Amino acid sequence: MNGLGGVLRRGAVFLGSKEEYEEAQLVILGAPLDWTISWRPGARLGPAHIRASSEVLEEYSPALDCDLSSVPFYDAGDLELPFGDTAASLALIRESVQRIIMDGKVPLLLGGEHLVTYPAVEAVRQYHPDLAVLHFDAHADLRQEYMGVTLSHATVMRRVLELGRLELYQFGIRSGSEAEFIFAPTHTHFYPFEFREALEKVVPTLAGRPVYITIDIDVVDPAFAPGTGTPEPGGCTAQEILASVYALRDLLVVGFDLVEVAPLYDPSGRTGVLAAKIVREAILAWGSRSQETAEGG
Repeated sequence: MNGLGGVLRRGAVFLGSKEEYEEAQLVILGAPLDWTISWRPGARLGPAHIRASSEVLEEYSPALDCDLSSVPFYDAGDLELPFGDTAASLALIRESVQRIIMDGKVPLLLGGEHLVTYPAVEAVRQYHPDLAVLHFDAHADLRQEYMGVTLSHATVMRRVLELGRLELYQFGIRSGSEAEFIFAPTHTHFYPFEFREALEKVVPTLAGRPVYITIDIDVVDPAFAPGTGTPEPGGCTAQEILASVYALRDLLVVGFDLVEVAPLYDPSGRTGVLAAKIVREAILAWGSRSQETAEGG
């Protein structure tokens, strides 16, 4: 059973998911929102595809020397979002993430388009007002509006900033409007094209501070992850995005999402497998950390 009410559709689950919601420290929640995609739709199929792709993986991570059996997590399934109704969908995501946090658990969202990050951060920030948001993406997502719409996957980080009392760190950005690239350096901690060197500088400054991490799969070069709605050449390798997860292992992660996987554009399936591996490593890296925190007080 789960503690999130009747708004969920639960079929296949992520590799290693526990049977009971109450036992979990992390909760996977699918948010198949796909209403504001600006080029190629299909990200609403991402959560189910990531779950299916997880079956090719082992439960053990040699990089982290840890096994999914050692981290209690629960896959709650996908939210039943009202098709085409952005406002109602965002409200449902926010309420569900809030419930997970109220139950003393860490939310791990599977998108869906990047707009799902906004209600998730809004919910997390209510409990962690000194929140830092770490954003890995090909695109800045800092537009004030896109095609006349203020709530869009192209504006999501601007809306996150407007929540106030949080700091936004952006890594790997390599695409955006001129206005976004002018805005970013004075309003965010902006590290375009950077990963490893930037993280080496940033991570020590975030010790002990609550952190929300959002990864758009298109931060990875389309050679490694073609299955996304807005691919952008020149991104990081699969190894580099996994190394970024490892670099964040010691942070106090209070929320996470992985978004914009669109399986229709990758018949090879490699995007889904990479996404599933990122999720597995995130569970092991941050789930073991939250377990140590809970046990150590």
